[in-house]
Amino acid sequence: MFDILHKSLRTGLVTIGDPLREFSPPPAFRGAPRFDFERWENPAETAAACPTGAISVSDDGAVREVRVDYGLCIFCGQCAGAGGGGVSVSRDFALPVLDRQNLVTTARYGLDGQGRQTRLLAPPSRGASGESLERTGAAARKAIRRLLGRSLAIREVDAGSCNGCEVEIHSLNNPLYDLERFGIHFVASPRHADMLLVTGPVTRNMELALRKTWLATPEPRLVVAAGACGISGGIFGRSYAIRGAVADVIPVDVYVPGCPPRPEALLYGILLAVGRLAPATASSPSAT
Repeated sequence: MFDILHKSLRTGLVTIGDPLREFSPPPAFRGAPRFDFERWENPAETAAACPTGAISVSDDGAVREVRVDYGLCIFCGQCAGAGGGGVSVSRDFALPVLDRQNLVTTARYGLDGQGRQTRLLAPPSRGASGESLERTGAAARKAIRRLLGRSLAIREVDAGSCNGCEVEIHSLNNPLYDLERFGIHFVASPRHADMLLVTGPVTRNMELALRKTWLATPEPRLVVAAGACGISGGIFGRSYAIRGAVADVIPVDVYVPGCPPRPEALLYGILLAVGRLAPATASSPSAT
């Protein structure tokens, strides 16, 4: 026992002060891809290299529409190495949003007579939700925060994941992040929970269990969909055994992209859901 105490004193404090500000990704860290739509010369070639269909291209006459969906993106970096220019891998990791459509960026290009891409017709646009929805969501989260105070009980639900997200979620409780100092802790029963943190695509076998878990969670309840699989079904979402994204089964309040999302990104999404972070301060997907 004295050896353990001596080692603890010698090690000192390892918990970081603010996980959202003090974390600096290592040089080799691979975050979300960044798109420079002005310099992106061949989106079709890039889309062909994307294993999840996060990048799609459709031509209609003299107009080409390019769609980038961070809800499908697994941050693999294949798009950056596909050629065509304008795509790079950033170190961005905290991209939670309140609306699924805010993970989608659309750009339109002109095509010449030979079908070659010429110029960007308009600045890229993101999302389809208006300011009124943001205001409504902000008001709801303000009411939730008033009811919950500074505490938050989370029930984690694995709806069919590969357990990659679970590894990152477990890290939130280690000495480095120490989630409980924020008044946030995990509970074993949804009846004691304020929030459901759901991972993985929802399998057919877990669909009813997830719905019952949501119904067993007392109101006002929050739901965070973690990872590409939870947001869109991910790489597993095109199967006879998969029901689809979490939002296809229960309402979702916050979406946390990544494959898997880092602990910092998960914490960001949790705080955003409960209203401790204003939507205006949230990071947006790396599309320029």
